[in-house]
Amino acid sequence: MKIALAQLNYTIGDFEHNKQKIVACIDEAKKQSVQLVVFSEQAISGAPAYDLLNKVSFLNLCEETLQEIATHCEGISVLIGLPVQGANKTISVAALIENGRIKRYVGKQTILSRDEMCYISPSKGCEYIKIAGKKIAVVVGEDIRTEQQYGEYTDIIVNLCNSTYSRGIVEKRYDFYRQLAFMTGKPIVYVNNVGGQTDVICDGSSAFINSRGEAIALLKSFEEDFQIVDCDADNEPIKFPKQNKTVNVFKAIRLGLKDYFSKNGFKKACLGLSGGIDSAVVLSMAVEALGPENVRVLLMPSQFSSDHSVEDARTLAENLGVEYQIVPINETFAALTTTLGPVFGELPFDVAEENMQSRIRGMMMMAISNKFGNVLLSTANKSEIATGYGTLYGDMVGALSIIGDLYKSEVYDLARYINRDKEIIPINTIIKAPSAELRLEQKDSDSLPPYDILDAILYRMIEEGQSREEIINAGFDEEEVYRVYNMVLTSEFKRYQYCPTLRLSTCTLGINRHLPLTNKYGY
Repeated sequence: MKIALAQLNYTIGDFEHNKQKIVACIDEAKKQSVQLVVFSEQAISGAPAYDLLNKVSFLNLCEETLQEIATHCEGISVLIGLPVQGANKTISVAALIENGRIKRYVGKQTILSRDEMCYISPSKGCEYIKIAGKKIAVVVGEDIRTEQQYGEYTDIIVNLCNSTYSRGIVEKRYDFYRQLAFMTGKPIVYVNNVGGQTDVICDGSSAFINSRGEAIALLKSFEEDFQIVDCDADNEPIKFPKQNKTVNVFKAIRLGLKDYFSKNGFKKACLGLSGGIDSAVVLSMAVEALGPENVRVLLMPSQFSSDHSVEDARTLAENLGVEYQIVPINETFAALTTTLGPVFGELPFDVAEENMQSRIRGMMMMAISNKFGNVLLSTANKSEIATGYGTLYGDMVGALSIIGDLYKSEVYDLARYINRDKEIIPINTIIKAPSAELRLEQKDSDSLPPYDILDAILYRMIEEGQSREEIINAGFDEEEVYRVYNMVLTSEFKRYQYCPTLRLSTCTLGINRHLPLTNKYGY
């Protein structure tokens, strides 16, 4: 029996585009005498579709598209995912098409994702079908993790899934399927979505694993792929690829950013370039995903900007071949402080004047965005967003954040990877002490613990959900832990106003961790 694994990048609600991709794979499979083609969960609709899943018109279009696909399935069987209207609410199903006819639906029972809990209802779960003499257990999504027993005479387990990317997920997923195949003694086919949908990224990484837990086919990560496996052949096992966290983050950001632009009809991006590490990495990734011709930057130095920061920013822009202009903000800042002088009176220079500079830059970047139709990219990282070390309507402004789910230490890792073959980001940008340069001789360490300590505390707090006591017991300074906890709690109001952030971790702020603004007691 030949099975084709079709790992495709779908667009939510673009039924014609999705159908064309699907039909092209079916036609190719028929040419190669394949008996079964497997697509991913919610392939026809694209996912996550959120409240579209509650719209009858959307669900009708899903079923109409399924019927059109079925007309191309003479002489072949297809398993494909879509949402359908259940008895009470929408369910996620795998549709079985045989010889041009829709034969049955296999629904998903286990709903674990926050993206689905309000929109998808549980169904019956795993069911069995027979194709080309093989008994196949069909499992949709997370049911693969809850289904414990498979029929004694099951020949193959097929899982249609929509597993999103997060740090370390690819190797964890490989390990899970290897162990499941070995424990059940059944070969497993799983086909995942690939591509970006606003802030969500699916990495693909589909596979065919034999009953000994060995890989027979491994589809690409972060790319579309199509492979055919002959289940009855003597297939030589292949090695599971070693995963590199930073490389996967690089690929995930590139894919998420590229799809954000292409699927929304955007073309050009803009951002403010400061000479610091965050804007350097965001610019480098924007050029990687969109091309230098589709990115423009402004350098907006003030009287507090160091000469080397301006020079580092200029060097980076020239290294990447992007359009840049230098627009100092000194006069604008002076005019604003003069205007507010009667209001501020004799009060000393403080965070108000610092944030005024950041907001002047934010206003200028939004003007560029409006004037030229560019999409403004935010340059804030997760360490800053978590602690509130960023200016609302200033450096936090933007339509999309591409490093907002990376801690500062991870941003440095990504910068070093970007420089893997040659120096793109000036080395001085990487080695100098980080600073917002909003007052004389300012350093981030004036307001925050050193980033290696800060990120370790934040990771335990956010990703691992540890309490202050647990973190202190792990050896961190009590005063520093309480200080960081307080910064995180009191800056929640800023995160309520932040733009969509590409999800790269197991706990994205504002998505997986969303607290009430009144949480002053630190639960």
